[in-house]
Amino acid sequence: MESWSVEQVCNWLKQRNLGELVPKFREEEVSGAALLALNDRMVQQLVKKIGHQAVLMDLIKKYQQQKSGLESFTYCCETASQKFPEVISGKNQKSFFARHKTLQWTSSYALPDFPYDVKCILAEKKCPDHSMRIRIIEFLQADMTKYLEGSLYPNSQQYNIVVNALLQAYPFLDEDGNGFLLWKRALKDRFKYVRRPIEDDEQVLRNKCKFGHRRGQRRKSSFAENKLDDVQGQVEEKPAHLKGSAMDLHIKWLNQEYMKTQRNWEEVDNRMNVTIEIRRKMISDKTPLKDILRLFPFLRCPYQLFREFQLLTHMDIYKKTVEILEIYSENILSLYVVRNNPINIMLQENLKQHTEEDVLKYMKMTAACLLLPEVFGDDSSLFAAVNEEVKAVTPVLEVKNPFNVSSCEFALYIEREELAQLDDCTMALAALLAAFHVFDIPCPKRIHRTLNFLESLVFEVRNPASLP
Repeated sequence: MESWSVEQVCNWLKQRNLGELVPKFREEEVSGAALLALNDRMVQQLVKKIGHQAVLMDLIKKYQQQKSGLESFTYCCETASQKFPEVISGKNQKSFFARHKTLQWTSSYALPDFPYDVKCILAEKKCPDHSMRIRIIEFLQADMTKYLEGSLYPNSQQYNIVVNALLQAYPFLDEDGNGFLLWKRALKDRFKYVRRPIEDDEQVLRNKCKFGHRRGQRRKSSFAENKLDDVQGQVEEKPAHLKGSAMDLHIKWLNQEYMKTQRNWEEVDNRMNVTIEIRRKMISDKTPLKDILRLFPFLRCPYQLFREFQLLTHMDIYKKTVEILEIYSENILSLYVVRNNPINIMLQENLKQHTEEDVLKYMKMTAACLLLPEVFGDDSSLFAAVNEEVKAVTPVLEVKNPFNVSSCEFALYIEREELAQLDDCTMALAALLAAFHVFDIPCPKRIHRTLNFLESLVFEVRNPASLP
């Protein structure tokens, strides 16, 4: 924050609903260093409203406390690194600090004090409507940003911590057992919405270049307008059995809603239900996948992919996948056939760098997932591409830095095109299994035994396939 420019300070104020202060801060040229040096008297001169004064002083105070705590932790690490240089040195230091920050969240995160109307709904144990959900998500996003010291890029584990805290405090929000994914997705969408208008924050620009502009995106407004024009054209070019005013409206609405950052997920579910028969007929008629995704883009969202699978099979694939990896990961890693596999060697090297139980469990589950084809003697390139380019046409996972807690990436590819980005190995494995069923894609023979083992457990076959 000390190195922030005046404009960065102004953006920071806008993110915290203090946009009224921006003109005065620009006039007085308050940079990041000046902001942290403000005392009570200066704040009173800059800010007229007492409420804004209190909020601003509280934010500055909390940042200074966090900074002093981090400095003392840094001193401890430097002292430790002198005694144990092999533990905290070089490239390990970055992951060590990142992990410490996550642990701080685990031990200290508490839900924000929600406004009165939200408290009333929660106290009555009523499931909130769409507008009330947005209110809750807005407060969670603002609170997370405070914990992140102004950053708008939480990692997956931090999302998990916040959503778990919400559902533990209010279990009735976990509707039909799918509440975790719903709330997490809504929270991620809220952060995307907040990041969208920011043009001069270095981290935002860097990530826009990394994840957005590389796919040919231009300015958001013109990009969205052009996409909506394309959508209208696509709806007009549908096959004959899709024509009809009601179906046209549903498909047009789904495409337009997909372009929004803040989506009405309840209505998305309803319209996906209404259109499922048409969608299944297109898939059974072997309509090209790109045409199906063009008309029903929400199938790119992991939650909708899992939901479609559940509508077809009455099975919660995400929940089943978590159970499978938790039960079988230790057995898989103990098999002789995987002992000298590069994935297992990479796992053992990374396990030495961590002691936290949750991190060790996450790493072992990731390794077990990636080693499954080796266990059954299948072709691993048809299952996952680890730190390399995807070559398979059938559904396959792309995995980068699988054992780095802060930078691992999972994505599902079909026909060598990215379908969805995924949070972790369990979501990735669930998405892979769901894709074969949802899009009715035949299983390649060279990966058949692995998928047969997983499917027999998902579908609770009486005599499920077993590990060799």
